[in-house]
Amino acid sequence: MKKDIHPENYRLVAFKDMSNEDVFITKSTAETRETIEVDGVEYPLVKLEISRSSHPYYTGKSKLVDTAGRIDKFKNKYAKYKK
Repeated sequence: MKKDIHPENYRLVAFKDMSNEDVFITKSTAETRETIEVDGVEYPLVKLEISRSSHPYYTGKSKLVDTAGRIDKFKNKYAKYKK
């Protein structure tokens, strides 16, 4: 196996789904400045808009929560073309 090809910062990271506050921990090299405490242990925190716990494909729900206002932004942008 080749030496020095793997990233140095491969560690446990907490990913937090902001739409439903679900937190899961996995290994990652994602850079972050925030941390979160889970079960008395502090982990680097990566915030997500959507994850497996809120995505309509995995949950079976057809309604998607729009946290960033993308739908409203689209409607406002193309409202001038409306007949």
